[in-house]
Amino acid sequence: MTEQNKKQLGSTLWAIADQLRGAMNADDFRDYMLSFLFLRYLSDNYETAARKELGSDYPDIQDKTNTTPLQIWYKNNPGDIAEFENQMRRKVHYVIEPQHLWGSIVEMARTQNEELLHTLENGFKYIENHSFASTFQGLFSEINLNSEKLGKGYSERNKKLCTIITRVAEGLAQFSTYNDALGDAYEYLIGQFAAGSGKKAGEFYTPQQISSILSGIVTLDSQEPATGQKKRLEKILDFACGSGSLLLNVRHRVGPHGIGKIYGQEKNITTYNLARMNMLLRGVRDSEFDIFHGDTLLNDWEMLREKNPTKKPYFDAVVANPPFSYRWEPTEAMGEDVRFKSYGLAPKSAADFAFLLHGFHYLKQEGVMAIILPHGVLFRGGAEERIRTKLLKDGNIDTVIGLPANLFYSTGIPVCILVLKKCKKPDDVLFINASEHFEKGKRQNRLLPGHIDKIIATYQFRKEEERYARRVSMEEIEKNGYNLNISRYISTASREEEIDLGAVHGKLLELEKKVVAATKKHNEFLKELGLPLLP
Repeated sequence: MTEQNKKQLGSTLWAIADQLRGAMNADDFRDYMLSFLFLRYLSDNYETAARKELGSDYPDIQDKTNTTPLQIWYKNNPGDIAEFENQMRRKVHYVIEPQHLWGSIVEMARTQNEELLHTLENGFKYIENHSFASTFQGLFSEINLNSEKLGKGYSERNKKLCTIITRVAEGLAQFSTYNDALGDAYEYLIGQFAAGSGKKAGEFYTPQQISSILSGIVTLDSQEPATGQKKRLEKILDFACGSGSLLLNVRHRVGPHGIGKIYGQEKNITTYNLARMNMLLRGVRDSEFDIFHGDTLLNDWEMLREKNPTKKPYFDAVVANPPFSYRWEPTEAMGEDVRFKSYGLAPKSAADFAFLLHGFHYLKQEGVMAIILPHGVLFRGGAEERIRTKLLKDGNIDTVIGLPANLFYSTGIPVCILVLKKCKKPDDVLFINASEHFEKGKRQNRLLPGHIDKIIATYQFRKEEERYARRVSMEEIEKNGYNLNISRYISTASREEEIDLGAVHGKLLELEKKVVAATKKHNEFLKELGLPLLP
């Protein structure tokens, strides 16, 4: 499927969503639309595996009642169903009963079957409760098919679901939808719903252009970026992963076999489910990722609290776009937390450095971390100044990148990317001021591929460029009180053009001669006409 067709598929589905959601908020309708797309993916994947498992026993055609081939097989082989489902659990790690497959659901929707809503509910529960892997547990827990947002009573809600599913099926039928295309469509829709969600979008989506910068940085060799991209990352972590788009961007850059395992954490239950669906839709097997639902600041993921040093997880790359200046409630006990003990606690009003220190704690000695933060972390005083100073004195802050304003759906403020390492070779800090390099848009500004490539190349080769990038010594940073405000180190003011006073004086003399000559000639005409002469 071509890139153009993938974009067309995404835009077709978005047009359907935009039309059908009516008065419903974009972020409410999102959960239904994306769940149905995910069910289509699971069904396609399951039926392909079933066809392979049953071989010549798999029915070739549908019968006149529009039942699926698997429904026919179940009907004809009741004694073999249990063993077949056990095999499917082992091979694809989940089970979908024939009546819950997308094809069956679409047929119910097309014929306005009154049992559609109940069948969907039962299908979602069956997938969650009869799967081999924990990845599928609670996957549809936030999809409320009995919500009044769909309609006032059962019949009205059922009718609405019939309309949505029929239209989605019609939209998908226009395209040859391979699984990778469904994944692209899912990602496209997440972006479109983010655009419609305004401030809430920051809870679940990092724009692809910014994800590309972070993934470009962390996939380069951490100690010698100029040597190019690493061939493999064993473990990567995003501790505020939202819908998982940032992690998937890293995976895309290194290729599906370039990462051992993906780890993510997400506090919001709906977004946590989105992330797991997104991983599977993008072809990441459930054994290749681990997304945890929990509070990063409380560090409630048991895996990360492992006290045995030989078993404690550390990551080759850490990426994150945590909530900006998030208010939190640090306890006295947190002051002794291994993540914060050497630095002190971030202030209640802004947990930015708490998020940073969490990720940094789990970074490997030779790893690299890239995190998106508001500019305030660069210059605010108090506890943040103390944390920033220690990170600088310890040689952990490698690069500061200033981005343009209005790149995010959730905020118009300009943000920065901090690149951190536990062992960095350069004894300076690279500052990149990319704030003026963007394409202006009606609602959001955009970074074009050229802008993104320039940022990554500047980091990779540590290139200096007037008004754009500069390597700043620790002595200069110390003189500035460990303030990292980019404007202190890179001037963004346009240089005034130098004026050659001698040349200007010469031009004025030449003009004066011409004025004298013109006046003399004009006076000759006036004299002939008997008119008063000019002085």
